[in-house]
Amino acid sequence: MPLIVLWDIDHTLIENSGVSKEIYAAAFSAATGHAAVRPARTEGRTDRLILAEMFRDHDVSAPAWEKVLQALTAAGAAREADLALRGRALPGAREALGAVAAEPGMVSSVLTGNIYANARVKLRAFGLDMLLDMECGAYGADATDRAALVEVARDRVRTAHGLPKDTPVVLVGDTPRDVRAGLDSKAHVVAVASGIHSADELREAGATAVLPDLVDVPALMRHLRSLAPRVT
Repeated sequence: MPLIVLWDIDHTLIENSGVSKEIYAAAFSAATGHAAVRPARTEGRTDRLILAEMFRDHDVSAPAWEKVLQALTAAGAAREADLALRGRALPGAREALGAVAAEPGMVSSVLTGNIYANARVKLRAFGLDMLLDMECGAYGADATDRAALVEVARDRVRTAHGLPKDTPVVLVGDTPRDVRAGLDSKAHVVAVASGIHSADELREAGATAVLPDLVDVPALMRHLRSLAPRVT
């Protein structure tokens, strides 16, 4: 029963307790030489989009992406210990990742707006990175639009694990942008109301499977198994 499961990170698997906003502010300052006076707008945006909007909001010219990427990487690395101290893995996240990792046929990876380096920082801070195949996920440097990341991850996972082209994909996330990304890319969606968006908001965005959190791992696994094609 092959199935690709792609996980969002912030507010789905972890609570970053404001550290993300500090990373963006520090990266903005390092890349432009100016202090950020307006906070980053996140809520499911990719890092490319978040920083582009910050540059526009501050009326400064966007530096070359390589310079921005270096600034983001350095800012994330500098805050890993702070993240581990102030943040936390969300309830059920470790158990849910472990259950999917142990399920025959299921491949678990990441679809996040964070760049790869900072995605690894955030998961490593809570010992979650070893429960996913992070090398074949999709990250904030891969595209500006979140929906485009689904195809990136789909192709990487299929290539890395030798899966058929018609292997279904499930996107697990906490924002309407996650929901829309899944729907726009013909993926299944499991929305988790563990962030700032309510279950009703996630349903209004188009999610049909909405969980309050990841605590009920058996219910999550039953739903995921129902999406995997039966091999006859």
